[in-house]
Amino acid sequence: MRDNQTQTTITPIDGSVFVERPLATERDIEAALASAVAGQRKWKHVPVGERVAIVRRMVDWCVAHAEIIGKELTQQMGRPIAYTPNEIRRGFQERASYMCSIAEQALADVRVEPKAGFERFIRREPLGVVLVVAPWNYPWLTSVNAVVPALLAGNAVVLKMAQQTPLVAERYAEAFAAAGMPSGVFQYLHMDHEQTALAIGDARIAFVAFTGSVPGGHAVQRAATQRFIATGLELGGNDPAYVRADAPLQSTIENLVDGAYFNSGQSCCGIQRIYVQRSLYQPFVDGFVELTRKYRLGNPLEAATTLGPMVRADAAASVRAQIQEAMSKGAKALIDPKWFPADKAGTAYLAPQILVEVDQPMMAEEIFGPVAGIMPVQSDEQAIQLMNDSRYGLTASIWTTDAEAAVSIGDRVDTGTWFMNRCDYLDPALAWTGVKDSGRGCTLSRLGLEAFTRPKSFHLKLKP
Repeated sequence: MRDNQTQTTITPIDGSVFVERPLATERDIEAALASAVAGQRKWKHVPVGERVAIVRRMVDWCVAHAEIIGKELTQQMGRPIAYTPNEIRRGFQERASYMCSIAEQALADVRVEPKAGFERFIRREPLGVVLVVAPWNYPWLTSVNAVVPALLAGNAVVLKMAQQTPLVAERYAEAFAAAGMPSGVFQYLHMDHEQTALAIGDARIAFVAFTGSVPGGHAVQRAATQRFIATGLELGGNDPAYVRADAPLQSTIENLVDGAYFNSGQSCCGIQRIYVQRSLYQPFVDGFVELTRKYRLGNPLEAATTLGPMVRADAAASVRAQIQEAMSKGAKALIDPKWFPADKAGTAYLAPQILVEVDQPMMAEEIFGPVAGIMPVQSDEQAIQLMNDSRYGLTASIWTTDAEAAVSIGDRVDTGTWFMNRCDYLDPALAWTGVKDSGRGCTLSRLGLEAFTRPKSFHLKLKP
């Protein structure tokens, strides 16, 4: 929230103020953009190998400080400390390292077929200054998808982190300073929505990489409409899973329970809709309930906690209201909140929930909380129809032992990523992208690196 030009972060652990930061002034924003332009002019001429070396040193610094960073992350947004250091040690490190490993080849000049008397090639030029607007739910994993490839491609980056996790931006700056990043090439600004919109409208911003809600994506797009700049938008999700009759039951349950409840369900690619072939439906539901009851909801700073609070008390209240609305329309809740003593109305602590006897309209919108709806289906055809019956399309998964069927069904599902027998991993070698209201553009993979460049053709006639 904003109070007298101050940004305040309330920890969901106990509702107290965790950190306060002054919002950037007009002078701060002007200085940052001017510095970014100047820094980028030099950075674009730094050989890719040297850019890679600096980014690798930044990653090494973050990994060395993973325990500190993890605890700060837990205090800012509530994910259990049992997991937060691994956001740095695993996903963050893997994604950044992979992008570094492919950078020189992916950014090399594109040579075309020889033509006598001419030299012709396409050079991948950096765009300029990239504004990265990152969310609080996976602040390191979402931001690295844009920050690292943008820098490797020769751009300068200005990071605007969500107000819930401002220390992430500050840690990035420390890490890049320790790595020897030249002045102006990486910066951060603590800004509110109005300031962010004004920055997007500034002629010095060449590209906006946004991760967040659908309304937020529309706001970014509106702010960019008066200028000829591109935007990368990774927005919401309402991700489905299809469990076929031949699915390996135990591992399927384990992975889908984790996919539904990890980070208290606050994930754009979290599992919300589960369609199970009828012959497997009851044993699947029984196993899902049994495993869900083993979660421990509580203080995320305690090592034994496996389910922390949601990011805010009002977010938990919203999910409670969605559960009640579904139940008023005939859904049945299988988890008694009394099994989770830490669940208390008026707080951010919310028990996980399983809804059955649901219909498609009850699961139409993104819940963004620890709730999974489970429906029986009769066939592949019905499952495909239901999976596609959504305005979102970020990821979808199938659980089966038949890889050929998985590919065939996946070809008919409207989604950015199609998984078989997993739902919990972003492979950095593959493009991370969405369709419909889940956004546009892509990050990760060679394609994600190229997204931060523009083609420039060189057509040289060797003899006048």
